Formats: sequence, C-alpha cells, structure tokens
Amino acid sequence: MTMGCKYGSHRVLEPAGVLPQPALRLDNDFSTLRDNEILVDVAALNIDSASFTQIETEAGHDLAKIEAKILEIVGQKGKMQNPVTGSGGMFIGTVAKVGSALKDHDLKPGDKIASLVSLSLTPLKIEKILKIHPDIDRVEVKAQAVLFESGLYAKLPADMDEGLALAALDVAGAPAQAAKLVKPGQSVLILGAGGKSGMLVAYEAMKRVGPTGRVVGNVYLAEDKQTLDDLGVCHTVVVADATRPVPFLNAVLEANHGREYDIVVNCVNVQNTEMSTILPCRQEGIVYFFSMATHFGKAALGAEGVGKDVTMIVGNGYTKDHAEITLWELRENPKLRKLFEERYV
Repeated sequence: MTMGCKYGSHRVLEPAGVLPQPALRLDNDFSTLRDNEILVDVAALNIDSASFTQIETEAGHDLAKIEAKILEIVGQKGKMQNPVTGSGGMFIGTVAKVGSALKDHDLKPGDKIASLVSLSLTPLKIEKILKIHPDIDRVEVKAQAVLFESGLYAKLPADMDEGLALAALDVAGAPAQAAKLVKPGQSVLILGAGGKSGMLVAYEAMKRVGPTGRVVGNVYLAEDKQTLDDLGVCHTVVVADATRPVPFLNAVLEANHGREYDIVVNCVNVQNTEMSTILPCRQEGIVYFFSMATHFGKAALGAEGVGKDVTMIVGNGYTKDHAEITLWELRENPKLRKLFEERYV
C-alpha cells in the first residue's frame, strides 16, 4: 500500500516541507495515485470572487486573456491559486477513483461532488477550458483534481441544480459562521450584502437576531439595494463605498440609530475595506472577515491605531455542518433560492 500524507504534503514540489496551500508548486501528475487520494473528473471551477475580480480586471475583461491567465496559473503552480490574492475557489465534478485505503469513505466512482476545500491547495490539471461565465466567476473545464484524505467534500444534492449547489457551497462558510456568531437581540452589519455570501449571511442573521435585533446590509450599487429590499433579508440597506471609511462609518451608524454594531461581517471582493469593517464595531464586538481581499496586517494594525478592542475572525471557509446549513437556507427561502437560480445557474 502506497500512502501519502493525509494533508497532501507529498504533492508539494516547492518549497520542501510545507503544506499544499502555501506551496509554490504542486505535483499534478495523476498517472500514479496514492492509496489515500481521491481522483475527480472536474466539470467546473468556481473561482473565488476576489481572485476572479483581480484576474478579470488585469485582463481588461477580455475572456481570451482570462482563459490564458487561468491556464498560466495552473500550468505553473499545479493548482488554481491567484498569485495576487492568494485565494482559490472550489470545484464540482464526478469521482473517478477512490484510493484503496479510503474504503470507509462514503464515496464511489460516479458520485457527483463539490469540493469544500480551496483550489489554492488542490492539485489540478486542466486539459481544456470550455466556457467562462464572468458574471458568476465560473469556469467550465475538462480537468482532473485530487482530494487528499483530509479533504472535505459534499455530495451534490438531488433536489437542486448542480450550478445552484455550487454557487451556494462556494461560500458555505460565511452563513454557517453567522449561525454560530449571531445571537438574539444583536445588531449586525454586513459589507457586500448584495453578493452570494452577503445575502446568505443576511438571511441567517435575520433568523438569529429575532424580533429585538437589527440587520443592516451595505451595498455599493443602488440596484443591489433594491434586490435586498425585495428579498427582505435586512431591516435596512445602506448604499455606500466601503473603501472610504469615514463617510462609510457615518452612513452605517445612522442606519443603526447612531449605535455601533455587535457584529460586522465583511463579504466584499475588493481591497481596502478593513477599516470600514472595524470602525462601526463596538468595543469587544466581533469582526468577521470572510472576504479574501482582506489584508490582515492592515486590519490588525488599523484596529490598534483607532483603539478598537474587537475580536477579529479570519474568514475560514469551513465550520461544522456548513454545507448542510447553507443548502438548507435555499430550501427554506423560496425567494432566495429563485434569485440564486436566476443569477448563478
């Protein structure tokens, strides 16, 4: 039996001794598999929003240049990890082979799954890019990937379209963290509330704060405010630029009757929003940076500079039962599900 490291360090080519996520290059030669690896035929990649936005901007919104950049990254790194943002995304595909040491897993060849670990640590080999959907950060591919023994995944549900499940599972960590963090009676501010993660967080927060709490969503575009108003997932929505912290602070405090927030969640996909996340939070409140565009050095030093004693949580894409919580949100909210189907499938 040929076993690899359960965390995938055996696939690291450079530098030696690190794990796959911080590695510069991974081995994406799948002609030989370890007995504790899972080989998947990949149908689509959902690129992390911060990553796709960066690539799309650099490419001048030219699809051919976006395709070339993605192929360049995977060709050089053996994985889809944006060299600027450091983030990846996730995939959906069909299980091709399950290593003999993983007999106790519930997977078998032919099962359709979504990866719940980042593409930034997943060995990936793209044979061909079939189509790019820039409006939803999705890339249809003919490709293969390997999941390690420790890798998380979810079987695609039978009661919803694969694209719908992919869209939701791509950001599953955010609403599941909201379910853990938000308590009855609290006030919650969500930056980037008009995106996938933002809408799911807002809906979960509305459930958790109860009749005495308050959920305020922030969007950059007025049309996103209308969408959120129609969904009814926020008590109020503020249109404001989160890259301008002082006017932003004034706007969101006014929306909360002049009070600072118990919890602030950052779901944006652009840089330089750290202080707009920290400033509206009360002393000893909670700041949750789900956005991979966050510069955590700026956040730490910025909080210190303005005298904010807040608990800052890194946007871990995993928390217990996150896939189940997120898919259930779409099942129990027909309006939210319909919007996701119209926008992301």
